Amino acid sequence: MIVPLVRAAADTSGGKAGPLGALLRAGLPVPDGFVVPLEAYRRAVVLRGRAPGPSGRSDGVRDRLESRALSAELLAALGPAVDGLGDVPLAVRSSADDEDTGQTSAAGRYESVLAVRGVAEVVKALRACWVSLHSSRPIGNRGPGAGSGHGDPAMAVIVQRLVDAEIAGVMFTPASEDDDTTIEASWGLGPSVVGGTVTPDSYRVATDGSIVRTIADKRTRIDRAGDRLRTSAVPTPDRSRPTLDNATTARLVQLGRQVAAVLGGPRDVEWAIAGGRIWALQARPITARPPGSTGAALGTSAALAGTPGSSGNATGPARIVRGPRDFALVRPGDILVCPFTDPAWTPLLRIAAGVVTQTGGILSHAAIVARELRIPAVLGVPDVTEKLRDGVTIAIDGDFGTVTTVGW
Repeated sequence: MIVPLVRAAADTSGGKAGPLGALLRAGLPVPDGFVVPLEAYRRAVVLRGRAPGPSGRSDGVRDRLESRALSAELLAALGPAVDGLGDVPLAVRSSADDEDTGQTSAAGRYESVLAVRGVAEVVKALRACWVSLHSSRPIGNRGPGAGSGHGDPAMAVIVQRLVDAEIAGVMFTPASEDDDTTIEASWGLGPSVVGGTVTPDSYRVATDGSIVRTIADKRTRIDRAGDRLRTSAVPTPDRSRPTLDNATTARLVQLGRQVAAVLGGPRDVEWAIAGGRIWALQARPITARPPGSTGAALGTSAALAGTPGSSGNATGPARIVRGPRDFALVRPGDILVCPFTDPAWTPLLRIAAGVVTQTGGILSHAAIVARELRIPAVLGVPDVTEKLRDGVTIAIDGDFGTVTTVGW
């Protein structure tokens, strides 16, 4: 009923846990933990041929997951497993069998709960992960071909020691021997980079070790404060201070090469640094690579410029969306202009002609989903929601990161 993370495999422990197990077996730095496997979820749901309801999920599944007591067998196993990790904060993370596949990243689709401590809180977080498989958000975002190919998707759950990161980010390992490694980094825990709530530093590292740096204005950070996460302002001197020195950048590149070698191909790696030690937190297939350009083309007269996030060009009305209350305003063909996106915004990206964000980098949620949907994206355009007028026609270039008003 409990699988040590070092023994995890995708067919029993889901798409996120399987690669982590392989990395641990290879001796790479992954926080210790265990997995509540797919079979435990299936036993809790007890589908047994129950037909999907009109919402696209089996009738009553969510209610059963929220209300039914966990089996005595699972509860008996959870206690020693949690105690074995020590009295430390934990990360409880989804590992569905349709997550982190070669076709879709499912970026942020399911629940993760950080800063969990003790068996009772682990049980609560475990339920949250299970239930997220049946929430309207993932069902609405689940595209054709999702799932394991064996019926309804199932959810395994990873429980790991939480890394109280001083610096965290994402790395794309090279697609070929002569390709660059791309790294994005910011202060604090990784959700700010993955979620696009901060524009991170960017590092492109060539095979000869040369580095092209773009140091961002990193205004906020996320840290653990007891049993919760806290977003705070970054002190002014640190906003423009580089997060990584050359030596640390080189260590990350080496870790990326090791991860790719173990898993058999290029990977999108989430990482964290605490006390000078680098940890790999996630390693999924790269479903679509970012544009090769690092900024606006020379000689352009673009009104606004940001980071190229997803290749292509689009022209259409700018639709300023500052939050969920504005979702209903978006129409097919609009250019979505917003502070950042999270998984709740994915249905908008499916109908938009392109996306422009105020914060975020090429490895954020908005960028990854835009590339998978093959729509252009321009990221990290300062104050773009204030500088553009709703409804004005704009042209965006996702290869060079430019935003231009049309007819002005």
